Formats: sequence, C-alpha cells, structure tokens
Amino acid sequence: MPLSPNAAAAPDGRGSNRADPNRARARLLRMHYEARVGHIGGNLSALDAMLHLHGAVLDERDLFVLSKGHSAGALYIALWAAGTIDEDELTRFHRDGTTLAGHPVAGWHRRIVFATGSLGHGAGLAAGAALARRLRGEPGDVYCLMSDGECEEGSVWEALIFARHNRLANLVLLIDANGLQGFGGTDEVASLEPLGARISGFGLDVIEIDGHDPTALDAALARRGDGPLVVVLRTVKGRGVSFMEGRMEWHYLPLDEAQYRRALDELGQG
Repeated sequence: MPLSPNAAAAPDGRGSNRADPNRARARLLRMHYEARVGHIGGNLSALDAMLHLHGAVLDERDLFVLSKGHSAGALYIALWAAGTIDEDELTRFHRDGTTLAGHPVAGWHRRIVFATGSLGHGAGLAAGAALARRLRGEPGDVYCLMSDGECEEGSVWEALIFARHNRLANLVLLIDANGLQGFGGTDEVASLEPLGARISGFGLDVIEIDGHDPTALDAALARRGDGPLVVVLRTVKGRGVSFMEGRMEWHYLPLDEAQYRRALDELGQG
C-alpha cells in the first residue's frame, strides 16, 4: 500500500533526500559511532528494505514489527528518512532516558507497536496481530522483518503453522537472510538451507529476491494470494562498507574513528 503523503516526507521537505541509501547508511554509522555501540552489520543488511518499506510501502493502516530487534538503528534511520523522527532524537540513540534504545521500545512511536529483541518472537506477534485485525474487520496489513539466524528458533515455525492454518492474507514476513549470525555463518551454526523451500513446505507462498533491490521488493509484495506471503531477502551483512561486508565480527564491533572516517569516504559522505 502506498505511504500517505504526510508520512512520505519530512516536515521540512527533506524526506526524499534523507532516503538516499548512502546518506542513510552514513547517518546510521554516525549514530552508532557516537553511541559507541555495535550491531552495525545486521543494521546495514536490513536498511535498504526498511527504507523502502517505510518510504514507499506502508501506509497509516499498516503495522510493522521488527523481530530482529538488534537492528533497531536501521528502523530509526528509516523513520528519520520518512520524516517521522527528527534529527535531535537520533542524537540521543542508546543514551540514558532515550526512546531510541538498542532494541525497540513499544508504544513511543506509532510504528513501534512491540518491544522486540528476544529473537524468534516477532513472527508470532505479527501473526497474532494479523488475525486480530481480520477478526475486527480492520484494514491494513502486518509486515514483520526477521533474521535468518532467528529462524533456528522453534517459535518461528510454530508461527508459520499458525499463519498458514488461519490463512492470514494480511501478513507479510520478510527474512533478512545475510547468512551470518552471532557465532558464525548460519550454515555452520544450524543450517536451514534451502530456507525458501523449507518454508514453502508449510504451504506458504515464498519469494526469494535481492534484498537490496527496491524494485524486486515491490514485485514480490505485489504477488499476494489468499494466505501469508514470505519474502526471503538475500542480503549482505555490512552492505555498503567494504571492510564490513560478509564479516561476522561486525555483528558486534563498534567503529573506531579511523574505521568511521574510512566508511564515510567509501559512501561518498566524508
């Protein structure tokens, strides 16, 4: 669904400029650098999809659930790019008393309806919200962004069974499949590949796309049937920063000053 005009741009008209992928990446890096916190790699793998969802897909009737809560930074930047979080709020990221915590805090923003971060719970929360909307006759869809690592949690598969059984056509599950998690590659820790085929075995409609391509995401979301849609986003951890791309350690590490300056130069934002 198209985003409403009021949410598509910042009050000062900078919304579209903020949504430039490299500018958004640079602002995310600055936010994490100034707060001296990590989880940068998974934020960068999810950022392109979140920018597009909040800038061109979601409207006022839709709900968004960030199941991979440690990528809260990408969510905040997507909301900033869409003009619903201001610059001053970003400067308080991860600080005492902030609403922009390291994992989403429920209720302080209309786009953050659940507190998440304990991985494996978002799909169930989103499925329950989708069923509640249908029972109440409420319009709008529920979108949930997950990680491939959290798909190792049994609760995810219970949620898939629930969603398929109830034919939740108003539910879209997006999986940020960057192939890396906290202790190594997903194929090394507990392989689920071929992930799309395993999920489709539940009778769900599954599409695999380049998770950094907004055109591919639009095409996938247009393919809606009479049940839930699952979109596997094939992404690169640390996308856009050469020394982070495909490196597991950037699941955790914060940036030092030299790394931060190098990353900005690579993004053309130095």
